[in-house]
Amino acid sequence: MKFLNIFLLIITAIFFLACAPKNIKIEDIKNYSQNPAFYINNFTNVTLNKEELSKNFIKKYFSPWDLKALKYSKEEASWGNIYAKREIYLENYRLASKQWFDKLIDNANFEKYNTALLKAITTKNCDFRVFPTNSSLFYNPQKAGEGFPFDYNQNSRVKINTPVFVSHFSKDKAWAFVQSHYVLGWVRVDNLLFVNENQIKKFKNNPLYVITQDGFQTFDINLSEDLKIGTFFPKEKDKYLLATNSGIKKVNLNKNRIKAFPLDFNKNYISKLLNQFITEPYGWGGLNNHRDCSSFTQDFFTPFGIYLNRNSKAQTTLNKYFDISKYSNKEKKEFIIKNGIPFLTLVYLRGHIMLYIGTYNNEPLVMHNMWGIKTWIFPFTHGRNIVGKTVITTLEPGVELKMADKYRTILKRVQGIVLLNKK
Repeated sequence: MKFLNIFLLIITAIFFLACAPKNIKIEDIKNYSQNPAFYINNFTNVTLNKEELSKNFIKKYFSPWDLKALKYSKEEASWGNIYAKREIYLENYRLASKQWFDKLIDNANFEKYNTALLKAITTKNCDFRVFPTNSSLFYNPQKAGEGFPFDYNQNSRVKINTPVFVSHFSKDKAWAFVQSHYVLGWVRVDNLLFVNENQIKKFKNNPLYVITQDGFQTFDINLSEDLKIGTFFPKEKDKYLLATNSGIKKVNLNKNRIKAFPLDFNKNYISKLLNQFITEPYGWGGLNNHRDCSSFTQDFFTPFGIYLNRNSKAQTTLNKYFDISKYSNKEKKEFIIKNGIPFLTLVYLRGHIMLYIGTYNNEPLVMHNMWGIKTWIFPFTHGRNIVGKTVITTLEPGVELKMADKYRTILKRVQGIVLLNKK
């Protein structure tokens, strides 16, 4: 009996040590250059209709200001209430109680849905939350792929200067339920400027410029923001319009960080933009002002006027999608190499999306912001080796690692590709 107990303790210790996420260096997996410019020779000139693309993009971008009311039903808008029926852990990794959810749902005030009907604009990079709270919601954090950073209260992060439409306010008046051009959610009221028709005209009627280099910008002693690629500023004469809590201000911006929208889709701009994204830390739903897989692809294409929806599944719409889910691994590679257009093709699997950048040594390569590599752990348990940043890999990153789950590689789970130059 004593021997059996010791044996079980050893097995348990091995199990928990094996299940713990492990950080790995990109150099630890099959090594390919992490310099996007190294692969730019895969690019072939593609003629894009800049005027049509930008016109469509601008229409979508300003679409919240054309609304009279949110078009979702109250039930669709309050979809997050399903979490109240699930086992949810809070940021202290303690289970959320029914009473905790009841208070949140009551404060969400959906009895007042579509009653405020106001137009506004974001004055900061701000989180769009599922519930009107900063608290995090996790599934069981002991399971691989759950816990931080996978906060299910995080819908997305929306950039400063983004038009929104306000449905209603929480009972405590601290939050507004709003819609941007690509996401619904709860935003803190102090992240919004409510705008009138004259202010709307200023934003709509002036030419748009777009940020092409990430980094902090200080506008005055009390006003700074970490501007992200894909942030828009209308230009009025020699200054740019910025939404602040005290109104619309005219500000200066470094001309090296902002360009007229849209950019030409060429080698120079592709390399410069991708160089901004490589090695960026993973940010689920924009958490900590970082990008996840779909915000990387969305922000990369935004300066070119190519509109993408926000999440990975939605990014398979609006353009030509090819379903290759039934193909073998070999057939998938062959199809991607034959049909994919480097830097203008997305590779999709459930919950993840990647940018195809062409081939190296006849191996299809992708650039993507990924959390980790699935591992297979005794006994019958999955784990993760954490990458946690934007990297360039094959479609089977880490397959050569000792504990890698060779039956659940990215390639095995690829569903299809999206050609962004075709409808």
